[in-house]
Amino acid sequence: MKKYDFRAIEKKWQGKWERDNTFKAAEDSSIPEDRRLYCLEMFPYPSGAGLHVGHLKNYVPTDTYCRFKHMQGFNVMHPMGWDAFGQPAENEAIKKGRNPRTMVPEYAENYKRTLKLAGCSYDWDREINSSLPEYYKWTQWFFLLLYKRGLAYRNNAPINWCPSCKTGLANEEVKEGRCWRCDAIVEKRPMPQWFFRITEYADRLLNDLDGLNWSDGMKEMQRNWIGRSEGAEVIFETGSPKVKIQVFTTRPDTLFGATFMVLAPEHPLAGTMTTPDRKKEVDEYIKDAGSKSEIERMNAERNKTGVFTGSFAVNPVNGKEIPVWIADYVLMGYGTGAIMAVPAHDTRDFEFAKKYDIPVIQVVSRDGTAYNLDQAEIAEGIAVNSGEYNGMTTTDFKKAVTKWLEEQGKGKYAVNYKLRDWLISRQRYWGAPIPIIHCPDCGEVPVPENELPVLLPEVDDYHPTGTGESPLAAISDFVNTSCPQCKGAAKRETDTMGGYACSSWYFFRFADPGNESSYASRAAIDYWLPVNLYAGGVEHARSHLLYSRFWTKVLYDEGCIGFQEPFSTLRNQGSLLAYTPGRKPRTTEKDRDNVQLIDWIVLKPEERDKYPRDQIVWRWARMSKSKGNVVTPDEIAEKYGADSLRIYEMFVAPFEDDVQWTEQGINGSHRFILRVWRWLQAALPAYVKDWKTRMPSRFQPSENGIRRKLHITIAKVGDDIEKFQFNTAISAIMELLNEIYSYAPIEKNSIRSGLNPVVVSEIIETAVLLMTPFTPHLGEELWHGLGFKTSVYNASWPAFDPETAAGDELTIVLQVNGKFRDTVNVPLNADEASIKSAALANPKAMAHVSGKKIMKVIVVPKKLVNIVVK
Repeated sequence: MKKYDFRAIEKKWQGKWERDNTFKAAEDSSIPEDRRLYCLEMFPYPSGAGLHVGHLKNYVPTDTYCRFKHMQGFNVMHPMGWDAFGQPAENEAIKKGRNPRTMVPEYAENYKRTLKLAGCSYDWDREINSSLPEYYKWTQWFFLLLYKRGLAYRNNAPINWCPSCKTGLANEEVKEGRCWRCDAIVEKRPMPQWFFRITEYADRLLNDLDGLNWSDGMKEMQRNWIGRSEGAEVIFETGSPKVKIQVFTTRPDTLFGATFMVLAPEHPLAGTMTTPDRKKEVDEYIKDAGSKSEIERMNAERNKTGVFTGSFAVNPVNGKEIPVWIADYVLMGYGTGAIMAVPAHDTRDFEFAKKYDIPVIQVVSRDGTAYNLDQAEIAEGIAVNSGEYNGMTTTDFKKAVTKWLEEQGKGKYAVNYKLRDWLISRQRYWGAPIPIIHCPDCGEVPVPENELPVLLPEVDDYHPTGTGESPLAAISDFVNTSCPQCKGAAKRETDTMGGYACSSWYFFRFADPGNESSYASRAAIDYWLPVNLYAGGVEHARSHLLYSRFWTKVLYDEGCIGFQEPFSTLRNQGSLLAYTPGRKPRTTEKDRDNVQLIDWIVLKPEERDKYPRDQIVWRWARMSKSKGNVVTPDEIAEKYGADSLRIYEMFVAPFEDDVQWTEQGINGSHRFILRVWRWLQAALPAYVKDWKTRMPSRFQPSENGIRRKLHITIAKVGDDIEKFQFNTAISAIMELLNEIYSYAPIEKNSIRSGLNPVVVSEIIETAVLLMTPFTPHLGEELWHGLGFKTSVYNASWPAFDPETAAGDELTIVLQVNGKFRDTVNVPLNADEASIKSAALANPKAMAHVSGKKIMKVIVVPKKLVNIVVK
């Protein structure tokens, strides 16, 4: 029997695919729209020296899906490229002491090598790199489009600042108060920055989620991030100084209970509202608040602090003066940065009022009567202590008081969003330059489109300055230019765009990557887009996925495309976990917020010898190079083969679940492939290529049995791949293989069976085709071993015959008083009387009937028999 030399087999077919350009996709107009498939995984940051097996948990299953769809006759486009600009790549270059210009192409090439090693069916003719001028020219074009439509603007505002990466961050790049890349605590800094006005699209981004084939969890994450809430904008006037403070509240029905106001420390009126005698204390408090992270300020468990400004505002519904405070538990990032505080019905306000001896007035009651409160009651109810509104339900009160506010000019109905405009400026080198020129006479002037791209200059020192300026600001040849309008001396914008700008449109470029006159032709876009299936991590819910939807809608409004959503179906993969050594933190180890948040600290490889064994704690942790717990595809492919790795990645758990990596699991996958190989090699001499034309009209019972299982498996595997249920699809093939071995076992390197060679041939060919999407190298080797000359990638998925799958018999469930007792096989065309007879003759069922009276026998056609006894 021929040995399964997976190293030689996989190398051979990878080379053959590359030479033949097997996976090249073309726009064939003869293929109808519903037979085209654009399948895409989120393109990776080339920010590490190589991919690990955890990365393949996304790429391998999606590749299997693409191969399956191509075998079904779909015109499949499956491209790959590199999200090369931005913090991930630049941080890695800094860490390695290299220039990203030379490091990124090297890393990308290694990623590409690994994906080829894994047998992924990418059309490499469509490869893109977001850091190349021919790509970021169009990122700059998109910026100008947004600018032209009033959706890009520059504003001096407090921004999220990462002191480690030394750059501003978008709200979406701050995870629980920390930088998304380096985990440093984020600070607030006021500085001029560029923003994209994504808030203009908030309602559309929210409403259009309903039509997407995304998981409910993913859609809910975006809904929560957009954070639409209805309420009222209310104006509180002050006497001295005479200003108006605007607040947004979702509970205007509680206005009569507002006993104080709170401004965020960053609020522009904070200084104005402070009286001279309070200035020193207020300034100190604001300075102290500026050193705290948002995660600390939002911590519900910490003690509330604040400072009185010395000023008062007038409650518009009752004319009472209430004190104006400044407190860091109010943030500028939501609403107006000012709140009306209702301590009786808000937990934070209640704690604050109790601490500073501020009155607490109940205005909402469970039953319409007032009672003492020992904590805030946040539920809706019936109005009390609210003048003419007493006795109203919360819903009716909201409507009535909002109408009154509008009539009095003291407020209005309003919708508020947690979503904030997208901060796009980065004070970093490695990004697409923002195509704006600052002229002392003309102001902001966009770079003319015919002068794009604004090239990123080559530099020796690209390190972040930390001063609030990009390293580009020090390059006079780049900065100094002339104004496109007046031709006078001017200066270029020196901030670059964050990496998410490049990834917000890359899926368009794959449709037409070589186009020099447009980001992609309308014909190519109309042929391929929107993306039919998109796969990637849930961590991008409130960033990349939201930004891409925004840019797509802008393109639609501009008339460039005919659809409003970029990704019709979205799948989210789980993570691969590795058993990782760590240690318990010492009690003195606290984070910058002086809070001991971490109960386990990963030990990097160089640290593991520093601690005694009894202090090392092993846990399952997400595979990551920074944790020193990665396994490379190279080492697994060398030991077991890439196809074994592919089977493991898909079989060990559902696509969306996390997986605990074990080499024992790889062993099991490898043994399964060996069983397939051995049987097919043993059966090969019995194969007849023209078996389809030699099918007999009748089969022996054993032939009917194995053919029934074969066609059930064809349907099961196909349905499961469609649903991304790869683990159960592989399980079905394993079950089929067990039955194949029972009908046609191996003896002395050949199979022993009484099956017709035609049936054996059907089994052989179908088994090869079923395995092919999962184990493409094995599939090619076996396919060509059957005498075929073209790639199995171009072969047809085996046809499912429902009549063969049904067989001559039907399995009926037997119940006694509704409880399962057994099953029984009956002829497919059996009548009700025959089915009843078979049920009443079943020993297991009748054992539960013995000594009891049969009241009736219920037959549900083709499903079950229920024997009712008393």
